[in-house]
Amino acid sequence: MKTHRIIIINGPNLNLLGTREPEVYGTTTFEDYLNGLRSRHEVVQIDYFQSNHEGQIIDWLHAYGFHADGIILNAGGYSHTSIAIRDAIEAIECPVVSVHISNILAREKFRHVDLLADVCVSSIVGKGLDGYEEAIQSLIKQVEDISRAFFTAVAQWALLLRCKI
Repeated sequence: MKTHRIIIINGPNLNLLGTREPEVYGTTTFEDYLNGLRSRHEVVQIDYFQSNHEGQIIDWLHAYGFHADGIILNAGGYSHTSIAIRDAIEAIECPVVSVHISNILAREKFRHVDLLADVCVSSIVGKGLDGYEEAIQSLIKQVEDISRAFFTAVAQWALLLRCKI
């Protein structure tokens, strides 16, 4: 049984992983990496989407941002330019972790500004595809911490009610 649902949304040009600038992004396709990710996290439902279109990314954030346990977003170049994606992240309820495969601070100056970082619960930068693994672990921990806190509060409330009766 799947206990968590995490959505991965990749933005423009990430469909070219494995062939585009292998010295920066590596030679593994995202689909190959995703298969390994899913096999390492069998209890997590991992849904994956990729688009080169800003509006489609926003539509997916809206569609899953109120129902998923978390979203991993690699907005690609839109991280540096899209106020609309930033607004969409702010509008949804589930936590969003931003991932950049490359170290954007070691690249061209225009990549140093990330408009999405401060509206995400965390940003993982420069860890290659393994950044997605770290993001999944972070989201699972966050969901489990929230669940633990909720059940602790319920137990304390029940204990208080029992004492008053």
